[in-house]
Amino acid sequence: MAGTSSGRHIEIAWPDIGIAVTAELDGRNPALADALWEALPYRSLQGHALVAGEHLYHVAPIPSLLHLPADHKIADRREAPDGTVFCSALQHLGIKYGTLTEPMPATPVGRIREQDMPALAEAGSAVWDAVYSTKKPITAEVRRKGEQGGHRIPRLHASDKDVDALVADIHAETEKIWLTEPSELGEIHRGCIPSGAGTFETVLPTLLFVNGEIRPLGYASYGGLVRGAAQGMPIGALQHMARLLVSVPAEFLGYCGLEKLWHFTRRFLALLDELDHGDFMAVTSQMALYLNCLGGWSLQLYPWTTGDHLRRQPTGRTGGQA
Repeated sequence: MAGTSSGRHIEIAWPDIGIAVTAELDGRNPALADALWEALPYRSLQGHALVAGEHLYHVAPIPSLLHLPADHKIADRREAPDGTVFCSALQHLGIKYGTLTEPMPATPVGRIREQDMPALAEAGSAVWDAVYSTKKPITAEVRRKGEQGGHRIPRLHASDKDVDALVADIHAETEKIWLTEPSELGEIHRGCIPSGAGTFETVLPTLLFVNGEIRPLGYASYGGLVRGAAQGMPIGALQHMARLLVSVPAEFLGYCGLEKLWHFTRRFLALLDELDHGDFMAVTSQMALYLNCLGGWSLQLYPWTTGDHLRRQPTGRTGGQA
């Protein structure tokens, strides 16, 4: 049914809290909607926006979301109707369920049906509590309406055997941590950091820097490399940009305790000169998915209530003004 998004229905369920909602893929951005439809069913750690407002999102195990074209964009997602479902180049499936404050363009693929809006708001509240306060993970299951749930992480392939072995190892680690707390990240959050990172035995600054490095490394660096490759950037330029973008943050994250990430990065850089476009695309896409998964767990584990005494104050200005 590729290319016929309108009329297809998906169910987004959160079994941990006993809530499910139905959305129609309404024909906007058919390439994105088709990629989502073909990837179903899957499960993912459910996240909640921490800056932008009443918005749910999770990492979707769909490598092509990083680079697929969007035919229809909403210039300011704050103006989208509540219940709008988005697929983004950050590899997210997102749902607006209330007020948003961040004025950014977004790519809609569907809409939650009206009768499910109270349940969606209830899910939003429960997920916010889970991410911000209780730290008890909530899993989202996305499936075709009327069909069974399930789960799989796509395993990409490379023609070179050494590159393919690296892709396989990244895939295996991604499968391991997709729905289970990554052991290295959990140890950092418990203050167990073999390198001694954390001046004067502090932990919170290290957590802050780890969170601040993982997300742009996945979203911008690897995501950008994948988009560059998909758009035909010459392999020499891609190799040069990879060296500029990924080594320093990955080495720092390895020092902070994410040694598997630094190990994968060293292997990637060692193979970089031998990669053609296809193999470059495979390994960077697999790394982006791995990093975006790590980023979701970092947001879930971070002790946000540490700053609970700080609350936004009136400024006399409206959102979106400079």
